[in-house]
Amino acid sequence: MPMNADVPTTLPSVQPLPEAERTTPLPGPAPARARRKFRVLDALEKPIEFIIRVSGWSSIIGIAAIFIFIFKEAAPMVPKLDWVYFFTSPRWIPNPAPGNEASFGALALLVGTFSVTFIGLIFAVPIGLGAAVYISEFARGKVKETLKIVIELLAAIPSIVWGFIGLMVLGPIVKDIFTAAPGSAWGHVMLTLHLASADTGAAQGTNLLTGGIILGLMSVPVIVSLGEDALRAVPDSFREAALALGANPWETVRRVLFPAARNGLLAACLLGMGRAVGETMAVLLATGNSNRIPLALTDPVRTMTQTIAAEMGETVIGGDHYRVLFILGIVLFVITCGINVGSDLIIKGVKKANKA
Repeated sequence: MPMNADVPTTLPSVQPLPEAERTTPLPGPAPARARRKFRVLDALEKPIEFIIRVSGWSSIIGIAAIFIFIFKEAAPMVPKLDWVYFFTSPRWIPNPAPGNEASFGALALLVGTFSVTFIGLIFAVPIGLGAAVYISEFARGKVKETLKIVIELLAAIPSIVWGFIGLMVLGPIVKDIFTAAPGSAWGHVMLTLHLASADTGAAQGTNLLTGGIILGLMSVPVIVSLGEDALRAVPDSFREAALALGANPWETVRRVLFPAARNGLLAACLLGMGRAVGETMAVLLATGNSNRIPLALTDPVRTMTQTIAAEMGETVIGGDHYRVLFILGIVLFVITCGINVGSDLIIKGVKKANKA
């Protein structure tokens, strides 16, 4: 371009906006309706926060209220009761003949409670953990989903139905198995192994063994559900590493998954134990309801829960018998709390050992 060419020295003039564009309003504040909505939400924030806090503390408040109620009813009998006799004597005679004093010895009830629970755990722990391992690690597709649904249905069966099963189905089977002719070889075996108190076998089908099996079946769904959750919580990298090292599925379960998930598996077993200790209606029908210390598996027993359920309706409100039943409730409350606290301490100890 020639050096002397005319170069414009001014910018072109800016044309004004059309009238329609000049009158378009700029975006303004939020509508009044939206402002009112936010004000309502702000006003509800504090009440909702209070409700959430109360919900979080509701379990503690409920436990405290239950304990206060039970202790309030049992308190008048606490200084009157011979506590050594209560825990060491098997004589539970709350309504003796006229002229005799009542006897409140709970040893047989304590032994019956713990023996039935122990028998139940012997059945429930292997079955529950085995089912949890199979569902978590080996079952696939529809089989896995079907088993999970069946386990949930077992947990939904009412305890009174389990009691009917123990009374009408399992009881006759146990009696037939442990019945023998007097002086027979099978009778001597039963006496030697403490399967029966007499060489003729079980006197009745409802006994310690029947009640323990029923409690075990009732505890299985709890152990299976919690155990499966604990196994599924183990990272897949653990399984892949074990398979890469040449471990077969059983070695992976035994040496990798069980040690990694032992906190959850232990909690599942202890919660299953708590389920068995607090059961009432099933053991009421399946254990024979006999106040005695069992010497064999087929002896009838009585637990603390079924004693409370069977005798509470026959007591005089405010009487000694009434108060002692509430003391049994306090003992049960302490036992269940001890199981929960003990399980929590054990799990925390295992976690600290793992970190160390």
